This record gives sequence, C-alpha cells and structure tokens, in this order.
Amino acid sequence: MRYVMFVCDNESVGVPIQDADPASWVREMDDRGVRLQGARLRPGSDATTVRVRGDEVLLSDGPFAETKEQIGGFDLIECDNLDEAIEIASKHPSARFGWVEVRPLWEE
Repeated sequence: MRYVMFVCDNESVGVPIQDADPASWVREMDDRGVRLQGARLRPGSDATTVRVRGDEVLLSDGPFAETKEQIGGFDLIECDNLDEAIEIASKHPSARFGWVEVRPLWEE
C-alpha cells in the first residue's frame, strides 16, 4: 500500500540543522526499498493559493492556512500496512520537533 508522508514543522521554531537533516533517514528508507520519492518544499511564503469561484480564478500569496505550522516536504512510501508506515514516519527526524502526517493513497 502506498502512503504520502507530509513532513510538517513550525517555521518560527529554529531547529539545529543536524537535527533537521533527513539524509540518513532517506538513505535507510531507500536501502529498504520503501521510499519511492520525496522532496523538500520551499517555504510557505513562496506558496500561491489558487481558488476558483464561479468563472473567476482567485490567487493569494502564501499558504492556504494562516498559521506558522507548514508542510515542509513529502515522501511517497510503499509499505505492507499502516503499522509499517507509522514505523517509517517515526524514524523521520522531523517527527522529533515537528510532526509527520501519514495518509494512504486511493488505490485504483
């Protein structure tokens, strides 16, 4: 089963780079063959929110939510079950100072 992990944190909280660097986690998950892809996201201040109301396209700078808590990246993983996905997410360094949301994909 495939899951998306949303890697989240509070942009206003400074975290030492050695605590935030996921390189060893990425290597471990790649070696296990469970990480299909992933990437860091640019800061929420670089986001553009798109809404369509009637025939009008409305754009706003920044993320959808007015909050300091933001999605900082994502990983697409493939696991046997939710328990394995949780185990993988719990090893991500961001789980120690932010959080990791694990969400299954709709499989067709």
